[in-house]
Amino acid sequence: MAGIDQTDRPTLGRAPMPVSARESKRREIIGQAFQEAITLQDQGKLPEAERLYDAILAADPDHFASLVRLGVLRIRDGQVDEAVAMLNRAADATTASAEAQASLGMIFTGIGRFAEAIACYQRAIAADPQHAVAHCNLANVLQSRGRLRDAIDHYEHALEIRPEFPEAHSNLGNVLQMVGRHDEAVTHYEQALALKSDYAEAHCNLGAAMVATGRPGEAIGHYQKAIALKPEFAAAYHSLGIALQAVGRLPEARQAFERAVALAPGRADFHLQLAHAKPFTADDPRLAPLEALARESARLGDQQQIAVHFALGKAFADLGQPDRSFQHLLQGNASKRRHVAYDEKETLASFERIRRVFTADLVRHSTGAGDLSALPVFVVGMPRSGTTLIEQILASHPAVFGAGEVDEFRKTVGILEGTNRHALVYPEMVASMSGEDLRRLGSRYVGRVRAAAPWAERIVDKMPTNFRYAGLVHLTLPHARIIHACRDPMDTCLSCFSILFVGDQPYTYNLGELGRYYACYRALMAHWREVLPPGVMLDVQYEDVVNDFEAQARRIVAHCGLEWEDSCLAFHETQRPVQTASAFQVRQPIYRGSVGRARPYKDMLEPLRRALEAPA
Repeated sequence: MAGIDQTDRPTLGRAPMPVSARESKRREIIGQAFQEAITLQDQGKLPEAERLYDAILAADPDHFASLVRLGVLRIRDGQVDEAVAMLNRAADATTASAEAQASLGMIFTGIGRFAEAIACYQRAIAADPQHAVAHCNLANVLQSRGRLRDAIDHYEHALEIRPEFPEAHSNLGNVLQMVGRHDEAVTHYEQALALKSDYAEAHCNLGAAMVATGRPGEAIGHYQKAIALKPEFAAAYHSLGIALQAVGRLPEARQAFERAVALAPGRADFHLQLAHAKPFTADDPRLAPLEALARESARLGDQQQIAVHFALGKAFADLGQPDRSFQHLLQGNASKRRHVAYDEKETLASFERIRRVFTADLVRHSTGAGDLSALPVFVVGMPRSGTTLIEQILASHPAVFGAGEVDEFRKTVGILEGTNRHALVYPEMVASMSGEDLRRLGSRYVGRVRAAAPWAERIVDKMPTNFRYAGLVHLTLPHARIIHACRDPMDTCLSCFSILFVGDQPYTYNLGELGRYYACYRALMAHWREVLPPGVMLDVQYEDVVNDFEAQARRIVAHCGLEWEDSCLAFHETQRPVQTASAFQVRQPIYRGSVGRARPYKDMLEPLRRALEAPA
């Protein structure tokens, strides 16, 4: 093909063409060259296509389509910096084109250059504020960067412009879930499905929202619909397994996790879920792929690197190799800690503030002022201390509803924070609360939890961190009962260190921080024993439950003011959702396997031991 004219030189032997004609001819030649480059690229002749794009850009440095296509080819060749420079040239050349900027934003997003992607989407919106897709795609990037409030704003803008935008509805639902607005998320998923009934991802997302709102049984149907629409949907199988596990359909849950791993063997988080659902045995075929993933961890994202080490920590623990298990736990926890915001000084100081506020005089003076309902039973303690087992024993009683880890008490306290006329936050606000304030807080809490089971005589709130509120629980609900789950400190902390928590447990990823937190928790529980009236709080030692189950179960039931029921002895047969890391354990009869768990790791846990022994 003829070269591309880069000059305005007159052609010898004939008169110069008018500028407009010359420019028209030049553009025609560039257009022909561009079409030829596309053909070469489609034929897989990439070096030839790249040379032709280079020639076009030599003639027209701002040729947008060539900059983009050559940039994408440079990405394929691993020349990312050069590619980004080309794509930025393209962006500068087309600032007034919303479509061009939005397209570049998608390319930058695909290569993980999020700052450039955000800038492109913002230019697209500046050029066309009604560009719904640019708003939605910008929101996607903002969500991935943790800017959830901004993401919600842009999803909402996209939906104001185009209400019938199923992807925007579904993605907005995802962010609403992240900020705890689960009911609103459900509404948006349902709207997405009303607009696009074969939207597999929206079915999967709706299932996740139902699990989050305590409806795993309903979630199962949506996961199954997602899989029917998209049979190779690995994430849907993984989520289906979680829902099946929550409702006690354990063999089916394992099968779902196995299918997820088979479809996406590079997803370490799927391996981790299967590891907890199905213990490793000698010559287990799952081990080699996991170790291969660990060797290639540099190509995995941060979260997958973390998951692979926790999965191998579980595998080698099952195989009786504590040294190898612990090395992976150290790596996984250290990586996770780098991604966690935890202010240890402020957290530990809050324990001391609680002890300082809740004096024996304050408790004695205010006792009896709260709501007199005997409905709530609070099971508190450290994670992995036996709280789920206690709740399952109680939930096996026909008069009891186990609500799981509901966060209603903290939320109810949060409503009052900042509104009290004398103090701003917990615990200092308590000292200035009137008897009417205490009664109103207790009544509001009872009203919120009663809705889950209007028939129940007792509702169990198994949020472990409510131990921080034990004094306020008593003042607002003097007839409520508190059960404190206790377990050997080393066993408890090692169990915490072995779990990649879904929820917010930021202190568990460093042995020193974990031990210091436990020491302050232990001091606070000792304080509650001193200031709370007798009979309000019952300590239940996990090891005692294992050694003399019936006696401890009877003691737990009696503390709640209930008549004994033999069904409490068959807690593992009780059919109810359980959505904690102990979901598999509470479906089994009582066993001693977790007692003395830390003994094989004794020499490796010295930093934990020192922290536990330090004064709180």
